[in-house]
Amino acid sequence: MNRNLVKALQVAWELPEFRSGVRHVVDLDEVAVLLATLSVPDHDHEVERSLLSLLRSALDTVEIREAVLLLLERDEVRGPLVAAAVEPLADRPGQAAAIASAAEDPVVRREVRAVLASAKVRELIWQAIENQLSDDRFGLIRRAAVLFVRHPSVRRLAWALRRHGVLRELRRKQ
Repeated sequence: MNRNLVKALQVAWELPEFRSGVRHVVDLDEVAVLLATLSVPDHDHEVERSLLSLLRSALDTVEIREAVLLLLERDEVRGPLVAAAVEPLADRPGQAAAIASAAEDPVVRREVRAVLASAKVRELIWQAIENQLSDDRFGLIRRAAVLFVRHPSVRRLAWALRRHGVLRELRRKQ
């Protein structure tokens, strides 16, 4: 498992408000088993689907969503999480820098909060993720278009990410 991610999780776990916020709604043993399974290089896609299902139910739970969003506002948690997210992008320094820059921007974090606050938007995001996992490019494009056209919070987030060069770097070929 990524060292930075482990550090961020440890910092988060030491915060009493985070632990009390998630303890009664998350089966921590289930999370531990899924993370251990994911750390094995040859895990199957069902494990990924299980983790996504757990993540989906967590984001649909107001207490957990708020606890995670509050953590992202804390420098000591956000820093290691961003480092863990960009570590696999060592061969794409522009993309890593754009993502790190966006994560440090309070406007981007505010727009992420606005996007995740809407149950309709979260549902469309999960449908897009399922389309991606099923290699359904048409479904993925359709969901992305609906998100962008019908939900102003998604448009604002896209523009905020664009200002940091995230969208440009995602389009760039390796």
